[in-house]
Amino acid sequence: MADPILVNEQVRIPGDAIRFKAVRAGGPGGQNVNKVASKVELRIDLDRIEGLPEDALARLREAQRNRLDAEGLWIVVSDLTRDQLKNLEDAREKAAVGIRQALVRPRKRTATRPTRASKERRLEGKKRDAERKRNRRGGLD
Repeated sequence: MADPILVNEQVRIPGDAIRFKAVRAGGPGGQNVNKVASKVELRIDLDRIEGLPEDALARLREAQRNRLDAEGLWIVVSDLTRDQLKNLEDAREKAAVGIRQALVRPRKRTATRPTRASKERRLEGKKRDAERKRNRRGGLD
């Protein structure tokens, strides 16, 4: 069983919600790449994260939708270094950062109208571009 990941004071991923797997990594490393399983895969059960509000869970699922497997487990991968323990710590930190980002509620956008000056600038730019294109046209002599 893996150690729990503490995201903040309220949110934590219990150890039994994390599956750890070490696999062989590609990339530089010579013959060592073929022998050592230094790449780390963590599979995290999102439904078992403790203290995560429903809206944050929905944002996390949406943000990580391409990293979910068929069972709905979140796959966090790290092959940053050739050291398995460093990659494990990096993967755990990636998971914590992802959850922290999901905890931040996005700001509601308030619709505004363009100012008169911005409309005039836009139209002036369009006229300038049209004039430039008109000047490119050669006359038939």
